[in-house]
Amino acid sequence: MWLFYLFAALVLAQGALSLRGGLRYLAYVRREMSAGESDYAPFAAVIVPCRGLDQGLRDNLAALFHQRYPAYEILFVVDDPGDPARSVIEAVRRDFASRKGVGSRVVVAGRSVATGQKVHNLRAGTQHVSPESEVLVFADSDTAPREDWLRSLIGPLRDERIGAATGYRWFFPVRGGLPSYLRAVWNASVAGALGENRQRNFCWGGSTAIRRATFNQLNMLDLWKGTLSDDYALTRAIHRAGLQVHFVPNCLTASHEDCTFAQLIEFTTRQIKITRVYAPRLWQIVLWTNLLFGLVFFGGIALAAARVALGLPYAGPLAVVAGIYALGATKAYLRLRAVALPLAPYAARLRRGAPAFLLLWPLASLIYLWNALAAAASRRITWRGITYELKSAEETVIISGSQPDETPEMERASHAQ
Repeated sequence: MWLFYLFAALVLAQGALSLRGGLRYLAYVRREMSAGESDYAPFAAVIVPCRGLDQGLRDNLAALFHQRYPAYEILFVVDDPGDPARSVIEAVRRDFASRKGVGSRVVVAGRSVATGQKVHNLRAGTQHVSPESEVLVFADSDTAPREDWLRSLIGPLRDERIGAATGYRWFFPVRGGLPSYLRAVWNASVAGALGENRQRNFCWGGSTAIRRATFNQLNMLDLWKGTLSDDYALTRAIHRAGLQVHFVPNCLTASHEDCTFAQLIEFTTRQIKITRVYAPRLWQIVLWTNLLFGLVFFGGIALAAARVALGLPYAGPLAVVAGIYALGATKAYLRLRAVALPLAPYAARLRRGAPAFLLLWPLASLIYLWNALAAAASRRITWRGITYELKSAEETVIISGSQPDETPEMERASHAQ
């Protein structure tokens, strides 16, 4: 029992530190949201790599044209001219062809040979931006940014100490279901890792802005060669240059998607495998903290049940489990309070999903543990129909590839269920 209580003390201490982080996160989001809108709005290029049909793709792309920003261009980048996303892109472009201040075009990047396809598409996109573009913005096709997203994301770049400004995603299940909510809970802990510490913040490739001059000074076109993770490589280059990454809570972006259990495990394991290659120390933290949590929390439940069956006192281990759960649930509540500010238009959906975030986080920890163990066993991932072997942070081997999927994600999830 003494060993259990020793480990329990470590998990409780970890929970208390995490709770303190939750309080700081809420304070930071409140402070940032209360700041006035920046008047820094140079001409910008929004680069959107696309492959296949994301759930809600048309609405996601249309949201990029609805930005309250003086003047900008959107470059949609596909690797194959026959990509099923191409017809959606062209339809949206036609819908907004007369919109003033917004230009758009399609760039066909071709298939990558020794670099992640998304990175290859981004490299191609950056080489086709207009000469007048002072800022490069990278956006994913599976999120729907708000109308003030672009101005909010670019505003912090007025400060030249800031190398990049970033947002993050927040999953909103469409039809619901346990796997979809588990993915949302799993992802929420990553969103909560961003905050006021610009030296520790990371860029999220789905919502990042960087001055074009900074991008060129960092020599990102060369640094991206051979990589799979655009955001990890960019983050590392920015910090090495002594610059900072500013997290913009107002750029927390909604992603309206569902998933099956298989897709949940594929998505989460892919993220942690990438983390193992690009941030091995972080991967080790994920592995050991979630292993310790699982042993104490779920082991405590099993220990209490066993002692009940044997007629022995069980209040001790049960109290430990209750204390750990209370700390984690409070942290989840604080995070929901924080994200409710930038995600105010989705207030009803946040309230509807709140029970999942308060109840399912221990299961998300088990998923993290599975992800970390899978990452220890293999560096092979499949991403948008292409299988990669991650040899190192600078070397990516393409094992096999397939044509972009013509079946919308929503239909794939429905068929799989």
